[in-house]
Order: sequence, then C-alpha cells, then structure tokens
Amino acid sequence: MFKALNYVYKALNYLWRLFATATCFSLFGVGGLILTVLVFPLQKLCIRGEQAQKRAARKTVHYSFRLFIATMAFTRIFAFDLRDRATLAQLQGQLVLANHPSLIDVVVLLSIIPNADCVVKAHLFSNPFIRGVIKNAGYISNADPEALLDACKSSLDQGNNLIIFPEGTRTVPGKEVVFQRGAANIALRCQVPITTVLINVTPSTLTKAESWYQIPSEKAKFMLQLTRNVPSISTAATPMSKQVRHYCRELESYFKQELQIHD
Repeated sequence: MFKALNYVYKALNYLWRLFATATCFSLFGVGGLILTVLVFPLQKLCIRGEQAQKRAARKTVHYSFRLFIATMAFTRIFAFDLRDRATLAQLQGQLVLANHPSLIDVVVLLSIIPNADCVVKAHLFSNPFIRGVIKNAGYISNADPEALLDACKSSLDQGNNLIIFPEGTRTVPGKEVVFQRGAANIALRCQVPITTVLINVTPSTLTKAESWYQIPSEKAKFMLQLTRNVPSISTAATPMSKQVRHYCRELESYFKQELQIHD
C-alpha cells in the first residue's frame, strides 16, 4: 500500500513539475514581450540619455528575473541555494566568470548581481521573445570579436558588472569544462577585478543535451557559490596571445579543481 501511494505521489509530483516548467517558460517569453512593448518604451519617455535608459532597463530585467526565480522556487521546479547572494549583490565593476551547466544560469546571476551586463550569443538578437530585452538592456553580442572586446571594456569602465561564461556555451553533461579564450582575453586586456562563481545543478537538467520538457524525476537543486583564490593575471612582458592562452588554461584548470571539490 505504501509503495503504491509513493508511486502515485511521485507520478503526480512529476506531472506537476512538468506543467509548472511549461508555465514558467511561457511566462518568461510573454514577460519578455510585455517588457519590450510596454515597459521599456515608457521608460524611454521618462528617462533621458542612452546610458541612463540602459541602466533602467537592466534594473527592470534584474527585478523581473528575481520574480521569475521566485516563481520557479514557489512552484517547486527548483530548490535554490544562493549562499553568496549578499556578496554578489554588492559587486561593482567586476568581471564575473562562471561555469555554465544549465539554461537558467544567466537568469539567476542577473537576478542577483545589480547593473550587470553580459555577453549574449548573436542568434538571440533575432529571438522574438527576448531580443527586445537584450537590445534595450544593451547586452553585448558575440558576433564580432573586435567589437566585443571594445564593448566589454567600455561596459566595465562605466562601472558595470560583466557576466561571462568562459565555456561559451552550456557544459555537455558528463564532460569536463572546456574554456574558450574570450574570457581570458577580456580579463587580460581590461585588467579589472575578477569574481568567480561555481554553479552546480543536481540532478542535471536544462542542459545543452536536453529539451526543457525533459525534467528530472525529482526536484532539482540549483546551488551557486563564490570561489576563492582566483588565478592572478600575469604581468610578464610576453606577447599578449601567449598570455591569453596561458591564462585560459589556468582558469580552466582552476574551475575543474573547484568542480571536483564541490561535486
């Protein structure tokens, strides 16, 4: 009898989380359209200056994503352990580097870190649900490597926090993290303080290998924490390309070690 009841409970719980996941992502898309069509145009009418408008848009995204994360927690899709939220909320002018296991990583980070900028894949600028949000917030496209570097430096010089996933895409489940050189290049050329964030999602969900509806058999736990002893940037008089390769390897090795420790 107990086994039968437990089976029914698990089945109902699974169906509820599947429904809640579909609802949340539908709200995410609709919310992006509402912000684009109603909220951002009103902000532009009331706020003068392009940079001030972008800051207002980012603040709106920040609070909208906080609401989205709260909704995911309330509907029991995720349990969120954001133990370093208070520290992250105080960041200013920092380059924030994080591993990238799930689809909602950037959403969580933007919901915590104030006035945060981020690098966005070029194809998302044509996504009808979020392109308006991306453009109004002034997020940076990765389409042009040279323009990307200049835009990142400009954003950091303005005191924004800049979120980057050094992998460039979500981690393949069961594989080690592999970093591209973009983050190391930005770190070396911009010479700003670096904050590293470790993200763990257990059981694995919303990965690069899964569709949104392929949810786990139990509620997933999303854990986010700061790491310490970030590899320092070399000041050696060596060619920049060599420094970038070396620092990229250092960052990759550092994250691999941290992921093993906190697995």
